[in-house]
Amino acid sequence: MAKRLSRVQTIALGFLLIIAAGTVLLMLPCASRNGEGVGFLNALFTATSSTCVTGLVVVDTYTNWTLFGQVVIILLVQTGGLGFITIGVFFSIFMRRKIGLKERNLIQESVNTLQIGGTVRLVRKIVCYTAFIEGAGAVLLMVRFIPQFGLAKGIWYGVFHSISAFCNAGFDLMGQFEPYASLTMYYDDILVNLVIMALIIVGGIGFIVWDDISVHKWKVNKYLLHSKIVLSMTLVLIVGGSLCFYLFERENLLAGMDAQGQILSSIFGAVTPRTAGFNTTDTASYTEGSRLLTVLLMFIGGSPGSTAGGVKTTTMMVILLYIWSSLRNKKGLNIFGRRLDEDSIKKASTVFFINLLLASVSALLMCGLESSMPLSDIFMEVFSAIGTVGISTGITRDITVASKYLLILLMYSGRIGSMSFALSFTEKRQGSLVKLPIERITIG
Repeated sequence: MAKRLSRVQTIALGFLLIIAAGTVLLMLPCASRNGEGVGFLNALFTATSSTCVTGLVVVDTYTNWTLFGQVVIILLVQTGGLGFITIGVFFSIFMRRKIGLKERNLIQESVNTLQIGGTVRLVRKIVCYTAFIEGAGAVLLMVRFIPQFGLAKGIWYGVFHSISAFCNAGFDLMGQFEPYASLTMYYDDILVNLVIMALIIVGGIGFIVWDDISVHKWKVNKYLLHSKIVLSMTLVLIVGGSLCFYLFERENLLAGMDAQGQILSSIFGAVTPRTAGFNTTDTASYTEGSRLLTVLLMFIGGSPGSTAGGVKTTTMMVILLYIWSSLRNKKGLNIFGRRLDEDSIKKASTVFFINLLLASVSALLMCGLESSMPLSDIFMEVFSAIGTVGISTGITRDITVASKYLLILLMYSGRIGSMSFALSFTEKRQGSLVKLPIERITIG
């Protein structure tokens, strides 16, 4: 059977198996503090959210899960963030097993590399860089957490939140102060804010960009076109998103803060929707403008081959360039002295509209299932799930069983990619070799 599965189907099945294993472990009595287990649905939802590095929760991570349950969650986050293919291939390298063409193809599909050559070398870099970055983040966070929580808990909190931030998962253990509080108590803490945001950004720019930067260092002119688009788009979204968040919240959530708190909260409010799920301000109290901004940022997400979700920065750049080129009646998409190929335009359009269609249909379904809930809350929930973000206004734990299963499906499709999710059902089907006659229609 494995030989008949395509690369996309293999990855999709692999994530399903990991989610299933995580569900079983989280259903064990030793995983929950009450010693009775949380039931199938809550365990499935948490396992899916962890593996798909989302961060939506139906029960508070600290108050509900024991240390065993927390370890299971963070291992699922790490596996989902790096991808089980990457981890499996790394262990094969460590055991000195030969990496065949099939495994190299899977690596290429899993981390979205541009070519199959050098994939094994890239896996080594991914794992080593991840260990170094997460380790550095954990040590820096320990500086704050050890004095606050004690040595053992401070170390665990540093490791947990570093992995969660780097993998863009958004799971936190701050429920001991207030359930579902996330990082709101650190809204003006420079160390915690900068470390968490740095981990989110680095984890979200993608493995291809890491490799490019490690090879060419500060010689930006030698970067791949992919890296230039990712870095420029990331900068625009962070700066533009921060300014918009400040304008929308300056007389609301930011009103009682000092300048430091306002700056940090504004930047954090632009960084975390792409696609981490932490929050330092009360998301349920967002203005309508901030909610719309957050939905847009969640829809865009991070970059290809990263731990982040969304339609990706490159997709948005290609769509915007295509629209601009069409308005100017020009042929071809040119950027940074290069021309984009037609396949990139086709794929970007497909990814964009599949995600938009899935989110729109899901929002309509949830409106029917949750008729008493505001539309903006439902939109935040749906786009958070499909973008694997984890930001919520707090309705996740209150929605119906049917809505929870819908969010599970959205998180799963968002992690493997909406286009990959669709291809997993259709990739083996052969298209017709017969071409029908062309007839023009009116557009617009």
